[in-house]
Amino acid sequence: MKVIIPLAGKGTRLRPHTHVTPKPMLEVAGKPVMAYILDDLAKLGGIEQVIYITGHLKEKVEAFVSSHYSFPSVFVEQKVQNGTASAVALARPYVDAPVLIIFVDTIFETDLSVIQTSDADGIIWVKEVEDYQRFGVVVTDASGNMTRIVEKPSEPVSRRANIGLYYIRNWRLLYEGIDHVLAQPTVKGEYFLTDAFQYMIDHGARIQVIDVDGWYDAGKLDTLLETNRVMLEKGRSRRPPPTPGVRIFDPVYVEDGVVLEHSTIGPNVSIGAGARVVHSLIRDAVIGRRARIEHSALHDSMLGEDVVVAGVRGAVTLGSNSEVVSGEG
Repeated sequence: MKVIIPLAGKGTRLRPHTHVTPKPMLEVAGKPVMAYILDDLAKLGGIEQVIYITGHLKEKVEAFVSSHYSFPSVFVEQKVQNGTASAVALARPYVDAPVLIIFVDTIFETDLSVIQTSDADGIIWVKEVEDYQRFGVVVTDASGNMTRIVEKPSEPVSRRANIGLYYIRNWRLLYEGIDHVLAQPTVKGEYFLTDAFQYMIDHGARIQVIDVDGWYDAGKLDTLLETNRVMLEKGRSRRPPPTPGVRIFDPVYVEDGVVLEHSTIGPNVSIGAGARVVHSLIRDAVIGRRARIEHSALHDSMLGEDVVVAGVRGAVTLGSNSEVVSGEG
């Protein structure tokens, strides 16, 4: 089996952090988002090759993957950001077997081993949501197979959101569908992979729909902080050693080398190695490596690496190497 991981996007909704860090490499609970997915692939086994479709900050993606994972890998640059179908099309020279396609700005919980026994032409994983108007939702027939995807429906034709995780056994028909899509006019400047799935269905393919146990978005600040909370609660927490004058409210993730003095940390806080927090209160936040926080009270915040914050109260979002110092501290 081959794996295609498109991650060429610029992550505009998570700026300024994505100016220097690819969106899938932003961390929740002390671990890059894409690492949660790659670790699952390592457990699955049977991976012949992973094809990364890169773009923005591609050198950082290549360096991270090469230094942490032993999958046979190839990196293909998507120079023009014109949609998911175009991204997957770039992997075509390497695909000669069924493919798993994963968009890695979310974390999912599901048993991927189902692909080893499924006889369907493909599988699309979904998550039931209440706010269906925000998503592309998957409509199924009486047998539980996909009939179509409706983007941001005004009526509840389905509440099963497309989460960006697919297995395609009939890879030849997939690429026939992609060729068809790329021959059509774009939709708002993009070619969509879901239109290729629709082509497959219209030409007799059976795409099974499976609900995931959990799906956690990390594509914008509020959902990334919420995903940080969930991952901490699900076992990623890491308490620092007791320190006089420091109060900890679980769950937290505090790496080695963090200095805490006369502060209250938590709940739902992750702090990177080398950070220093003095006379401060922090909750619901992700703090980057070597950040320095003094005489501050932060909540619902995300700070990059080597950030300095002093005398600040409230919700703060700062990219790496930034500094905010208030005279009120």
